Amino acid sequence: MTPDTDPASGNPLPDLAKRRDALAVLARADSKEIAAGLRQLDDGLAYSEPRAPEVGLVMLRGRIGSRGAPFNAGEATVTRAAVQLSSGETGFGYVLGRDREKARLVALCDALWQLKDKREAVETRILAPLRRKQKEKTDLARARTAATKVDFFTLVRGED
Repeated sequence: MTPDTDPASGNPLPDLAKRRDALAVLARADSKEIAAGLRQLDDGLAYSEPRAPEVGLVMLRGRIGSRGAPFNAGEATVTRAAVQLSSGETGFGYVLGRDREKARLVALCDALWQLKDKREAVETRILAPLRRKQKEKTDLARARTAATKVDFFTLVRGED
């Protein structure tokens, strides 16, 4: 499965869906991993921050069984940032928690991803290693969970 295909259906993704997928990978990544990938791409990028990283709260809503009436489940801390490249592309970063640097790095990756000539480099040097690491982590968690699976079955005794 490539990053250009939908994991659920296997169909090709349009640019918006690809960008959404890239942002999801970045949001789940560690800021040190993103920074390491960006160092490989660093060629004197000029950018400004029209929106400096800021911390706020979002209301989490839930539904019982996915069908019930919505209710407020609680609040979560979120950090957002915006970065604008000198060429005009604006990238946005939203991350759970209070990591301002991570929000800025995600926004910078988003802006770079929008540049056609930088997209392939962002995909191969930043996103591909992050996807691989996240998949390994998920596979390990699934393997640990599968190891605890208990199959219940009933033995039929021959005594009617």
